[in-house]
Amino acid sequence: MNVSSRVALAGGLALSSVVLLSGTASAHVSVQPQGEAAKGGYATVAFKVPNERDNASTVKLEVALPADHPLASVSTQPIPGWKAEVTKARLDKPLEVHGKKITEAATKITWTATGSKIAPGEFQQFTVSLGQLPENTDRLVFKALQTYDNKEVVRWIEEPKDGAPEPQTPAPVLKLSAATDDHHGAGEADDDAAGKAGDKDHGTGEKAAAAGSGDTTARVLGVIGILVGAAGVAFGVLAGRRRSA
Repeated sequence: MNVSSRVALAGGLALSSVVLLSGTASAHVSVQPQGEAAKGGYATVAFKVPNERDNASTVKLEVALPADHPLASVSTQPIPGWKAEVTKARLDKPLEVHGKKITEAATKITWTATGSKIAPGEFQQFTVSLGQLPENTDRLVFKALQTYDNKEVVRWIEEPKDGAPEPQTPAPVLKLSAATDDHHGAGEADDDAAGKAGDKDHGTGEKAAAAGSGDTTARVLGVIGILVGAAGVAFGVLAGRRRSA
């Protein structure tokens, strides 16, 4: 085997190792914000659940919400073929949200298949609206249990540590961004942006309408000018003929 062949073989093996390792590291239950997850605000997040088995399908997902940072508002997005249930518990220490005292918070979300499954080679995203996010931490840890139709349960509960290798079955971690002044969630921010865009479009429409009106007036005046000019020419021709006669 010549030198170039050896280099190509080594490169191929290295690339294959990277692909295999990256696939193994990423094939677990994870959580990502849809937009921004700012401290003190509200956020929409998606739990991504890949199916890791070749001979079984995922039929249940249980996500434990952080007890050290209780969330007063939790709502799930409907998914065809799945039933979502939010479990709540009374708080030892009430929360104050927007001037109101909250005495209970969600502790767990359970999705159960009712007519659908996550088959081998597939994944599903479970979308949730959460709030109010805490202001005194940089991340939230959600421990999850993934159940297959062969009764196997995978426990994604190991909390990742900074500077340490990723655990074999890491828990989903939501990283929080810096707090905003208005504490609006992503959905509210989108609504505000849409409102501003509507105002801008309205103003642009008024300007366009005014411009269109001006163009119409100019066209009318132009047509009148042409007609007046044509009448003048015709009058001149007739006058010339009369003089000749």
